[in-house]
Amino acid sequence: MLDFLHIGVTDIIDILLVALLIYYVFRLIKGTSAMNIFAAIIALYVLWIILRALNMKLTSSILGQVLGVGVVALIVIFQPEIRRFLLHLGTSYFLMDKGQSLFKRLGKREQTSTISPDALEEITSACHEMSDVKTGALIVLRHGSDLDDFMETGDTIDAAINKRLIENIFFKNSPLHDGALIISDKRMLAARCTLPISNNPNIPASLGMRHRAAVGITEATDADAVVVSEQTGDIHFVANGELKMIGSITELRLLIQDCYSR
Repeated sequence: MLDFLHIGVTDIIDILLVALLIYYVFRLIKGTSAMNIFAAIIALYVLWIILRALNMKLTSSILGQVLGVGVVALIVIFQPEIRRFLLHLGTSYFLMDKGQSLFKRLGKREQTSTISPDALEEITSACHEMSDVKTGALIVLRHGSDLDDFMETGDTIDAAINKRLIENIFFKNSPLHDGALIISDKRMLAARCTLPISNNPNIPASLGMRHRAAVGITEATDADAVVVSEQTGDIHFVANGELKMIGSITELRLLIQDCYSR
């Protein structure tokens, strides 16, 4: 009856791989409404394993059918999380910033994308000025993910990164101020872009739609975002769906520099 307790090396490796997979899934859905659903699924699966081990055939068969049919529903429910997981996996382990394959990475040293000091100064200075006068702004920092679908919702700019241009875009009477500005490490690509809105229940109620859009784009892609609050002038840096309050422009400068170097 207890033969299933005999564990070999292969079983240990199998358990470690499953634990690693659960850990990464947990990191992706932590703080979201999907967390409770994920916990319930794990509990049902553990119960199914126990029932099978105890040879309770009828109950384990019914529960197994429920879990099997529920796979399709889970794909629908966890579609954003699955997308984030696959994006993270592909970006981190198989692709470089310029689309080089894993095999090319093995052949030569990885080249990191770095933002120029001038462009970094233009972005941070613009954020500082907009914060002082409480001008709302949402700037998306593109990395490896393709943001063409989001850029198509706005207006193409394709201009050098410039402080005054950034401030003019987000000036309250500007036709481009309502939406996101998407930039790369060298160019301002598009303005007035529409972004996906995050459903994360842990975003403070005091934060508005700009912040939810910033969280949404960083959940759906590997991009980062900078948000300037129109109400308070506070600046937030957003990465991987997490908001970080900026205490100084120097801190913002270091975060942007780091996000283009990792």
